[in-house]
Amino acid sequence: MRRAPGGPAKLRPALLGFALLALLGWRLLQLDGGESSVPERTVPGRPSPSMTARVQGVEVRDAEGPGIEALPHDLSMPVAGVDPRTLHGSFSESRGGTRMHEALDIPAPRGTPVLAAHAGVVRKLFTSVPGGRTVYEFDLEERYCYYYAHLDGYAPGLHEGQLLREGDRIGTVGTTGNAPKESPHLHFAISRLDPDKKWWTGKPIDPYPLLVGTP
Repeated sequence: MRRAPGGPAKLRPALLGFALLALLGWRLLQLDGGESSVPERTVPGRPSPSMTARVQGVEVRDAEGPGIEALPHDLSMPVAGVDPRTLHGSFSESRGGTRMHEALDIPAPRGTPVLAAHAGVVRKLFTSVPGGRTVYEFDLEERYCYYYAHLDGYAPGLHEGQLLREGDRIGTVGTTGNAPKESPHLHFAISRLDPDKKWWTGKPIDPYPLLVGTP
């Protein structure tokens, strides 16, 4: 019996080629650990898993608010005789049009005693163009730095490494540095120290809400 033209004999090369392609695809999957190399498709408008972690991190940081942090200890008013209810929060105000204030200005007559807001150690006495005569104080656990600027002068005998009790006199209110000469005040700032404990770095913390309840 004769086979009709175009029968199974002509299909063999095509079937053989298909089988080879299938074998090659299976081998490639084995070499790739059994996983497809095609990138995971993301749904439009929905972040990938790695992006979700980053976005959530930003949301957590923003939820804290700029400069808002509760200290593990109380603070006392760093300028003698000042009623905290007369103060105005200025942490987020602009200075010079290029930077945030990140501190609290406490107006008082020139020569008014400036007091340690908390027990600690005088870490640095420094004179700078913007701050004038300044004091950097670390708390005893070296977690926070308290910065006192525009001082008219230091308390007699004040020195680096000196232990301070809360309320100890460290200087007097003045206008040194870039403070307006007709507006004596204490520039008071707080920062949470970085692990390297550098006195000029750290996360700024708004002093105003920490002092408004001080008697």
